[in-house]
Amino acid sequence: MTEVTSFEGRRPPPDGFLSGLEERFGDQLQTGQAIREQHGSSESHFVKMVPDAVVFAQDKQDVIDLVRFCAAANVPIVPFGAGTSIEGNAAAPFGGVSLDMSRMNRIIAVNAADFDCVVQPGVRREELNQHLRDQGLFFPIDPGANATIGGMASTRASGTNAVRYGTMKDAVLGLEVVTPQGEVIRTARRARKSAAGYDLTRLYVGSEGTLGIITEINLRLHAIPEAISSAVCSFATLEGAVETVVQSIYCSVPLARVEILDALQMRAVNRWSKLDYPEAPTLFFEFHGTRAHVAEQVATVEALASANGGGDFAWSDKPEERSRLWRARHEAYYAAINLRQGAVGWATDVCVPMSRLAECILETQKDLSQASVPATILGHVGDGNFHVVFSLDPDAPDELVEVEAINRRLVERALAMDGTCTGEHGIGLGKQDWLVAELGNAVEQMRLIKRAFDPQNLLNPGKIFTL
Repeated sequence: MTEVTSFEGRRPPPDGFLSGLEERFGDQLQTGQAIREQHGSSESHFVKMVPDAVVFAQDKQDVIDLVRFCAAANVPIVPFGAGTSIEGNAAAPFGGVSLDMSRMNRIIAVNAADFDCVVQPGVRREELNQHLRDQGLFFPIDPGANATIGGMASTRASGTNAVRYGTMKDAVLGLEVVTPQGEVIRTARRARKSAAGYDLTRLYVGSEGTLGIITEINLRLHAIPEAISSAVCSFATLEGAVETVVQSIYCSVPLARVEILDALQMRAVNRWSKLDYPEAPTLFFEFHGTRAHVAEQVATVEALASANGGGDFAWSDKPEERSRLWRARHEAYYAAINLRQGAVGWATDVCVPMSRLAECILETQKDLSQASVPATILGHVGDGNFHVVFSLDPDAPDELVEVEAINRRLVERALAMDGTCTGEHGIGLGKQDWLVAELGNAVEQMRLIKRAFDPQNLLNPGKIFTL
């Protein structure tokens, strides 16, 4: 299971293709080296896989016209949101056109009485919540990065709030999609539930842009809680921190967020975010509800933490302090990479049943303690999902070999526990072999769906699996 860096079969676009694009799109077409490299790079360790051109879509008709233009010329299209994915999901191994959706960033409608909204795919999650705040609503899915809603839907993102509010598969009520043939379909109406036909919404959510290009998203919203309280608690051992989370879940405490950071990750966070927390295994908590309900949750979790070797809770109800805390958590990836000057990051994730979480994390920690490469553990442990971030010397190929071996053992460990090779990063380029190991013959059914939807293999080819 090796890093994928290039694909056979890349060919230049046919004669006249780029000039035809320029005639249709004008300044929306960019072919400069810098912009193409930006759209062919990743937040992680993958080499650049550069498209032949970048088109910035401004409306649905742009998407339709580009798809039909590329279909006629048999040129691949790679949808691109904010570029924050880390499994090479938006790289262009076969070249073609990177379709940048960032300018399709209109909030079309907010249906406050129905707790839903309709947005274009280029809307960023932070912008959406700023827009919703005055109406007493918020969109809870928070992967950390200020990702686009379209990218989050395409990769089935989740993040820090998933333990209480679910993932993008729970948040997306319906989609408008441009098919590989350039036709527009809607997967659902705005009703809260439906038994009408196949659930195309959830088929497209998580398909990583391989089946269609999302042009509108209907999202489920939630009321801003009466009370929100955050806390930080350090522990004598990583095991004690994990057990506190597991016991809290078993006690039916409705945690809004609970994040784990190991001792090395806390050292990195302190350095990066200019904080002074103990450099020990640590949990970041957030509780939502009425004031009385939050107080009850806090008392239960404090008692469990104390019994598992936890220290005092550092509490905050002030929005600015909570914002600083969660900003530090969201920047933990960059903090971990910068444990070494000039390093590049390799982030991986797995998810296991809650009953196996402590075992999986502790075995992983033991593995990392023997590695020559700095590596941290952090994650959304309230739903069994955690990450490992490696800080790699880009000029040391032996480190890449070592990390590949550690990652292989991590995924094998998770699969042996009936877990998954990826809780939220997606498959992209990096975990295709593991998808087969996890789901076996089901992957061939996915290939059949891909061939039926996209017989030309036009949309994001080479991702999730090869045909």
